[in-house]
Amino acid sequence: MINLEHSAPEKPRVIFLDAVGTLFGVRHSVGEAYRIIADQFGVKAEAEILDKVFFQCFLASPSMAFPGAEPNEIPKLEFEWWKAIAEQTFKIVGLYDNFTDFSVFFQALYSYFETEKPWFVYADVPPQLKYWQEQGIELGVLSNFDSRLYPVLEALNLADFFKSVTISTEVGAAKPSSEIFQIALNKHQCSPEEAWHIGDSLKADYQGAKALGIRGILVHRQEPPNGILDEYESLEQIPIS
Repeated sequence: MINLEHSAPEKPRVIFLDAVGTLFGVRHSVGEAYRIIADQFGVKAEAEILDKVFFQCFLASPSMAFPGAEPNEIPKLEFEWWKAIAEQTFKIVGLYDNFTDFSVFFQALYSYFETEKPWFVYADVPPQLKYWQEQGIELGVLSNFDSRLYPVLEALNLADFFKSVTISTEVGAAKPSSEIFQIALNKHQCSPEEAWHIGDSLKADYQGAKALGIRGILVHRQEPPNGILDEYESLEQIPIS
């Protein structure tokens, strides 16, 4: 159901959108993607168990941001950040030692997530992005992601919609930190009051945006709405005045 307890504010100058869970999602599950690549290396695993353990490790990891890192260091830091999660995942499920060379496996896994194969674009995204563009609204991606986001956006035919892409690994700060939101605003020379941010995380997206004075909008792709103001089930339900 749409939450209509507020009247739609003035049309924004800029709309920022989160990436995974907002623009596109993981096809089947992360665990299934891990299972597919592991199988290519002769390691049999159960997707459901991998998925559960992966998210436990992911949530326990530090923010994917590297403050003070030189730009040429970032790709390696991103790779090692994800590799640590994958190693921990397979160690917990007892399959780590089944790999002849885990580093070779992980390189294949990491590259797989740089393609369109593990992802799908939510059906409402392309038409809604096009509509907002036609309304003269600038669009930006604002995500706790790594630099693989650029080829993924290209592969999913989404890149041309966005004037800016701001990711945590490049700016040294991750949502809900106000720093990453401010950096995104600066790219558009926009004040917080003129911007919206749409995402699927209550803490990182909704609360992070509102803390800086940006209108935070929560979109639930899989979970039912829980009564939060500015909460929707799809992008097309969000009113533009």
